[in-house]
Amino acid sequence: MLGLAPPRARVKLGFRYDLPDPPDVAVAEEIAGHAMAVLARQRITTAILIGYGAGHLVTPVADALRAAAGSARLSLREVMRVEDGRYWSYLCHDPACCPAAGVPYDSFAHPAAAALVTAGLAAYPDRESMVRTLAPATGAAAESMARATDRARARVAALLAEQRRSGRSGDVLQLVAEDGRRAVSEAIGAYRAGGRLADDDKVAWLSVALTDLRVRDDAWARMDPDYNEAHRRLWTDIVRRASRAYVPAPASLLAFTAWQAGEGTLANIAIERALDADPQYSMALLLSDVIDAGVPPSEARLPMTPEDVAESYAQAGPGS
Repeated sequence: MLGLAPPRARVKLGFRYDLPDPPDVAVAEEIAGHAMAVLARQRITTAILIGYGAGHLVTPVADALRAAAGSARLSLREVMRVEDGRYWSYLCHDPACCPAAGVPYDSFAHPAAAALVTAGLAAYPDRESMVRTLAPATGAAAESMARATDRARARVAALLAEQRRSGRSGDVLQLVAEDGRRAVSEAIGAYRAGGRLADDDKVAWLSVALTDLRVRDDAWARMDPDYNEAHRRLWTDIVRRASRAYVPAPASLLAFTAWQAGEGTLANIAIERALDADPQYSMALLLSDVIDAGVPPSEARLPMTPEDVAESYAQAGPGS
C-alpha cells in the first residue's frame, strides 16, 4: 500500500502485509481496517495498492481493501496484482491496455531500478531475498565469532574479579559502559569513513557491550540520518556476525536506522531478528508498535544527544 500526498501526489508512506494463505475473509477485513486506520492518521486521501502473488490469494484482500476504501472515501489510483513478471489491474477493463494475459514488465530494466542502484539501494525481487541479507554467519565464521564472544565475556569477568581482589569500590559495569561507548564511537566513525569492523574481537566486544542500556542508548543517540547508509552497514554487519544472545540491541538499532530511511520492510525484518532472540526486548517492541501504526520516518528524530544520555544515566544513579 502506497499513500500519496500533495504536492504532485508524491509517496508519503508505504507499508505491506502478508497475504493470508489459505485465503481468510476475516483476516482480509482485518488488514483492510488496519490499512484504512493508518492512512487516516496520516490524512492520506489517495493510495495505490499492489498485491504480489496468485489471484486466489491477492483478490480477497484487494476486494476487502477496495470496499473499505469506498467507505473511508479513500481514492484508489490503482489496484493491481503482480505475478511472474506480469501485472493485472483490478480497475482497468480495457483489453487494449490491460489484456487478460497481463502486461509483461522487467523491474530490473526499469529506470527506477537504476536510480535505486545509484542511490546505494538494492532492488530485491522479494522479501525473502532481503531476509537473507541479515542471515547469521555460519560455518567457520560463526565458530570464530563464538570464540571471540567467549573472550569478550571473559574480559567482563576479569574486570569483576580484579575489582574483588583489589577491594576497590565502584561499579565495574560503569567501566564496561565507558569502554562500550568508546567502541560505539569508534565503530560509527569507521563506517562513516567507508570502513568496517573486520576484527571478530571488536565485533564481539561491541555486541556484548551493547547489552548495557547506557551503551545502546548512546549508540541510538548517534544515529544521525545524514549518515544513514553507513549506520545501516554497521548494524547489518553486527547483526549478521553477533552470537544469537547479543543480536537484540544491534538489530533494534538497525530497525531504527531503516525506519529513518523509509525502509519499512528492512525495519520489520530487523525487529523480527531482535524478537527471535529476545521476545521481550523493549526497544524492538517499541519500534514494532511505532512502525505498525504507520508513523512516518520524519518522526524518527533524535531527542537526545550522547551527552544527554550520559547525564540522564548519571542522574539515575548506579544500576539504572
